[in-house]
Amino acid sequence: MTEAPRGVNHIVDDVIELPQYYIETETSLVQSALRSLKHGDAFAVFDEYGDIGVAGPGPEGLYFNDTRFLSRLKLLVDGKRPLLLSSVIQDDNVALSVDLTNPDIHVDGAISMPRDTICIERTKFLWRGVLYERIGFRNFADSPRQFRIDIGFGADFRDLFEVRGSMREKRGQIAFMRNQTGVEFQYDGLDRVRRVTKLVFWPEPERADQTSARFRFDLGPHGRGSMFLSVVCADQNPPHLTHFSIAFRDRRRAIRAKTAAIATVNSSNDLFNEVCCRATSDLYMLVSRTPQGLYPYAGIPWFSTAFGRDGVITAMMLLWLDPVIAKGVLKFLAATQAKTIDPAADAQPGKILHETRNGEMARLGEVPFRLYYGSVDATPLFVMLAGMYFDRTGDVETITAIWPNIKAALQWIDEFGDKDGDGFVEYARETGDGLVNQGWKDSYDSIFHADGALAEGPIALCEVQGYVYAAKSHAAKLAGYFGERDLESKLIAEAQSLQKAFDAAFWCEDLGAFALALDGRKKPCRVRASNSGHALFAGIASPERAPRVVRTLLRRSSFSGWGIRTVADGEARYNPISYHNGSVWPHDNAMIALGFARYGFAREAAQVFSAMFDAAAHQDLRRLPELFCGFIRRPHRGPTSYPVACAPQAWAAAAPFAFLQACLGMELSQRNNAIRFIDPMMPDFLDSVTLTRLTLGASQVKLKLERHGEDVTLNLLERRGDAKLMLVK
Repeated sequence: MTEAPRGVNHIVDDVIELPQYYIETETSLVQSALRSLKHGDAFAVFDEYGDIGVAGPGPEGLYFNDTRFLSRLKLLVDGKRPLLLSSVIQDDNVALSVDLTNPDIHVDGAISMPRDTICIERTKFLWRGVLYERIGFRNFADSPRQFRIDIGFGADFRDLFEVRGSMREKRGQIAFMRNQTGVEFQYDGLDRVRRVTKLVFWPEPERADQTSARFRFDLGPHGRGSMFLSVVCADQNPPHLTHFSIAFRDRRRAIRAKTAAIATVNSSNDLFNEVCCRATSDLYMLVSRTPQGLYPYAGIPWFSTAFGRDGVITAMMLLWLDPVIAKGVLKFLAATQAKTIDPAADAQPGKILHETRNGEMARLGEVPFRLYYGSVDATPLFVMLAGMYFDRTGDVETITAIWPNIKAALQWIDEFGDKDGDGFVEYARETGDGLVNQGWKDSYDSIFHADGALAEGPIALCEVQGYVYAAKSHAAKLAGYFGERDLESKLIAEAQSLQKAFDAAFWCEDLGAFALALDGRKKPCRVRASNSGHALFAGIASPERAPRVVRTLLRRSSFSGWGIRTVADGEARYNPISYHNGSVWPHDNAMIALGFARYGFAREAAQVFSAMFDAAAHQDLRRLPELFCGFIRRPHRGPTSYPVACAPQAWAAAAPFAFLQACLGMELSQRNNAIRFIDPMMPDFLDSVTLTRLTLGASQVKLKLERHGEDVTLNLLERRGDAKLMLVK
């Protein structure tokens, strides 16, 4: 993932030089239970109380278009912070519900209102660039109670990259004004965009200034009361402020509409059902509607935007469950495909987007990410997804529309991706502002040799060659469908040639794995890393290599007990607390599990699946995070959290569904009008799995798979249409 912590670059005269776009932090994201909400291009991060910025600098805030529109929000009862009773994101991720009560309130040294007298319920949600909140009060005393509520607030309009630690020489100007219904902050940015944060209160406060608003309530015995707060974020968008109840209804309807047609999973294991429900809620909270369709934003808080690689991989893992996501991803990436050479953006014609940002720093070019193309794998992954989507859906209209984009991506692979013409796709950043490493492991020190020396480019990554092989194989089938026989033959030949060259250049017999990469001198980086598993995922590995790769990845040095590490213990730069050099990533493990299953190692895929399920069971909200540390599994303890991991994260949320597909050997082919389960294997924690609304073309089925020792049976419960259902042993 781009811009994540990339460790220390080097030390000069006791001064540590940090890599570009380093995420600076004084607190861990797992230090307290943060609560996240998202809708569209707005997201919010709160503490357990539903407040923002109480504990000091951190990621908390209300953000819109990569700018923090609200940096402080604090509720006080008679000048004191209330007592926390409970705090939970609702099951569908629509709203945050927080239950509080008053602390002991003193007047002249005596308690005037004992604690637990007033129940306070906060309900918060996001809808169309507005944060809505209802604060309900209930008096449980037999006598009247009067109390004061203070709402503290602030708006710093800091760019997301500033919040993460980037320094700026200049900033725009902030102005404050009071109006009849609340207060307003205006920020005139250096990019000539006026950003406005408007706080609207009901009832009107008795007083308000630029730091707080005050309200008084008088509740009768067992009486109730409430107040409402709306925080409107506006830059170049018109505000859409409406009543709390109407917005809440519309928000719920919108999330139900997104998920109305998807396949659902129900199993014999209630805990796994919780994991799947949370993953589904996280995914469809992160999914945003673009002009081209639905797109899964990568993660909260640092990556709430469209990333090419993340979107494609998430769509791949969800393809059996909801192909609509893949359609939106393909159309969005086709629309944003590079058309010109732009070194500052690492762009060349045909290249697929890495990420897009819309904050002030990106608009001014202070960071290069407004439209940035610095990933070597997004382009072949895009072509690969197009082929997988067509196999799954037979959607001729969509593939016909993006066929020119697919061919442009193939041309980029051959011309710009392989500048030296050796058949391998390499990367090297075009300017000093671009990312040093441009695969999914994009830490500055994630590509290295056995002695720890950093690889110098241009670098050919192991997994990227696999993606190119799969891209050309899929594109050949598409070319055949469109009647372009010469292109079909050319792509088949190139894929076969690449497979042979890859084995010769990357295979390391003594490691039982493929080299992490080839450096600029074509010297292999002889490092045991999870990248080898992606060669299985993409299908480039020859069948005789697969058993060795599987064994290597499941040895204790690579398999922590919670999952497969990015880098094996014992390698020169192994560090279980690092971002990419020894940690465990759910999406990485899910792709490896799919690779295991592809080569007939379903039992081993189930082993990884079981470990990841156990890890999810220890997580807050049963939510798999972006990553966790790679320490060995120890009795009576869960996995060790990574301090600045995003949660939720799209491809982590999609991972349980990919694991399930891998173990069940599930294939859906529109061309064959068939749903097949090839040599399915169910992990020990599952006795049965029921899949509802599994759709193929005009057909829809509900089916149940049950484990009987080592065997799995398939039962058709409901059918609509004529799709064939097969269990293949």
